Amino acid sequence: MQSTGGIWKSSSLLMAALAVLLLFSAPASADIVVQGNARTDAETIRSYFTGSSPAEVEKGLEALRESGRFATVSASRKGGTVIIRVTEGNQVNRVVIEGNSKVKTENLLPELRTKGRGAFSPQIAEADVARLTEIYRRAGRAAAKVSYRTVELPNGRIDVVFTIVEGDKTGVKEIRFVGNNVYSTRRLVGLMETTEMNFLSFLKTSDVYDPDRIASDLELVRRFYLKNGYADFRVVSSDAQYDPAQQGYVITVVVEEGPQYRVSSVGVESHLPDIDGNALNGVLRLSPGDVYNGDAVEKTVEALTREVAKKGYAFTQARPRGERNPAAQTVAIRFVLDEGPRVYIERINIHGNTRTRDYVIRREFDIGEGDAYNRVLIDRAERRLNGLGYFKKVKITNEPGSSPDRVVLNVDVEDQPTGNFGVSGGYSTNQGFLAEVSVSESNFMGRGQAVRLSVQAGQIARGVNFSFTEPYFLDQRISAGFDVFARRQDAYNYSIYASTSIGGTLRLGVPITDELSFSPRYSIYQTTISIPNTIARPYNDCSVPTAITPGYSAFFPSWQGYPNLFYNCQSNGEASLAIKESQGTIVTSSIGYSLNYNTIDDFRNPHNGWLATLSQDAAGLGGYSRYLRTTGDVRYFHEIPYLDDVVGIARLQGGNLLPFGGYRPRIQDNFNLGPSLVRGFAPGGIGPRDSNIFTTYNARYGNSLGGSEYVGGSLEVQFPLWGLPKDLGLRGALFADAGSLWSFDGRTNYSNNLPTIPGVTCLAAYTPAAGFGQGTCVVPNSNAFRLRSSVGASVLWNSPMGPIRFDYAVITSKANSDITQNFRFSGGTNF
Repeated sequence: MQSTGGIWKSSSLLMAALAVLLLFSAPASADIVVQGNARTDAETIRSYFTGSSPAEVEKGLEALRESGRFATVSASRKGGTVIIRVTEGNQVNRVVIEGNSKVKTENLLPELRTKGRGAFSPQIAEADVARLTEIYRRAGRAAAKVSYRTVELPNGRIDVVFTIVEGDKTGVKEIRFVGNNVYSTRRLVGLMETTEMNFLSFLKTSDVYDPDRIASDLELVRRFYLKNGYADFRVVSSDAQYDPAQQGYVITVVVEEGPQYRVSSVGVESHLPDIDGNALNGVLRLSPGDVYNGDAVEKTVEALTREVAKKGYAFTQARPRGERNPAAQTVAIRFVLDEGPRVYIERINIHGNTRTRDYVIRREFDIGEGDAYNRVLIDRAERRLNGLGYFKKVKITNEPGSSPDRVVLNVDVEDQPTGNFGVSGGYSTNQGFLAEVSVSESNFMGRGQAVRLSVQAGQIARGVNFSFTEPYFLDQRISAGFDVFARRQDAYNYSIYASTSIGGTLRLGVPITDELSFSPRYSIYQTTISIPNTIARPYNDCSVPTAITPGYSAFFPSWQGYPNLFYNCQSNGEASLAIKESQGTIVTSSIGYSLNYNTIDDFRNPHNGWLATLSQDAAGLGGYSRYLRTTGDVRYFHEIPYLDDVVGIARLQGGNLLPFGGYRPRIQDNFNLGPSLVRGFAPGGIGPRDSNIFTTYNARYGNSLGGSEYVGGSLEVQFPLWGLPKDLGLRGALFADAGSLWSFDGRTNYSNNLPTIPGVTCLAAYTPAAGFGQGTCVVPNSNAFRLRSSVGASVLWNSPMGPIRFDYAVITSKANSDITQNFRFSGGTNF
């Protein structure tokens, strides 16, 4: 039996151990005392502190200040106790922003840390002032002044009022390049999204200084140099200084261009078993003798990566290696194929997409979770996502996965508005005034679908169009969509009949390569042709006399010798029999396709590349019409060496209409061309005309019949208007056009509409037998190939209100029956 002393000794040891245990397990905040709090619980304040050491206390104080709940926060020590003193200050009733008009209040309030129902903190209010100042600086208002004041309210509450004096816009006044010899500063500035301020600054925001946009612009400049052979190019420095005298920023960019390299040799070096590098030469985008092209190198890397992946080498990395020869200014390029590390994608995390759905982002990746990690394909996905236009920015980063052979991809995006409401108006010498209201959305409900509805109204034409496009049909990289439309065009100077079309199109877009695409379609539409026969436009009074028709009118009674050669039903204008045959409604059902080839460098302002389209449509899948229509259009753009920003454009176009099944083409089936083929001619001013009518309204040589074959070519040189700021968007052009439209294959004999006259197949106009009327013949003139040509000059204005073009052409060859129009103007606006 244990003695009493032993028991006491054991109990003492146990109690001591418990005391030590309780001492070390007590919460760290037990030595922290809170003073000055009235509305906030002390335990809440203590929860900001993980301990009482100096470092832990300082960290807790910083967290309290960051919370914005207290006006002042401080700490002191008394023995082993830490005393935290807080001043809660007044409670914020509401936050008000005044004086702002350029930036909306709803965009500013979320950026403030001072919030209603929280405690007021002068330090946080000052930080909010700095934040608002920075927002205005990025919005192009660097001179904006921001201040705050408080308004006392009962019960210790206050209103916090931020006052903003926005000041004038302080954008980019000048962009300077230093060290550029090959390309002028004007040319390089033209590559940038950032523009300089001018008298149009009130219409644009691209002249606002934005460091992020400047960085993106310099990357565009770098890629431009690499694409044109300057492999050693680098941006040495970029500096932006605010100039108070100019009230704007002056940006200075220092570059080193280096020499232009040509490719001396190019090949594939394979370190993979069963992969012969020479067998992959067919996917190379460069050849010996070519100017070095960074874009072509990048596309070759992508093509090689995809090609070897098909052969089972998912981890292969294609790396370009260039051996420069500065003396000869050549570079030998080898694309080396190596088996990369066996790393798999464990997970793809997407952040920041508040509107765009995850699957819209994921489908731009050629790889997914569980696939082999390949940096080339990831970079390609990043470029695709940036090209969608759905996001302000896209950034893809990596982080280690759950094991060394796993990696996690983080895709950070920021949604931006993709809807557009537009009101546009324009004028052309052909169509008169035209207005359009449109609503479009390129990321409909965050699904990546494109929707557009537009309504047009004008002096001559009006209509409504609706289109829908799904860019990933059946989860494949195939676009599918439909268009429905209704259009009406009245008779006007160059068209003696009115037409109404109602119909729709189903279409697909199938990419074959990065440059080549195939687009099948099916169209069905109803066309109604009508000929006005009013006193103002009596274009059908040979068939349906009116009150002013000679021989049927008190002004021209037949007993006075009317009608005669000079006064008859045609002297006030009359539609050709070919047009009259087309009256009424017909349905056209056609199936067709377009083959598109596009290598141009910039769709908005092309300088180099090809743009070609071949289209065929076969009408006869139901409906009335029976024909095969083929058209082709090829354009080549090339920047002329040694001439800054001067672009040469060569164009070749042609078409053929081939009827089948005994079908005779009607006037609306034919090609009716004018300035789109040869500038200087009126709409419908080229090609076969009905010469059996000589007094038609505004077409003294007869109605245009159109033709079934055409060919045309054009050479044009576009150049800047020197001495004017490039940002104005003004360019000049000189052009030479040549072409022809011929071969009217429609019906020409309408004698079966009248009593048969023995020995006469059809009656010409202005004969006693025809009664000085229209007769029964259509007599096409200019029905054979005859070249028309013109030369001229143009002014092009890519204005903030839309593209506007003025053309003046001098005819150098024509047919006697052609109708000319030397000056042509077209344009539009968005406001």
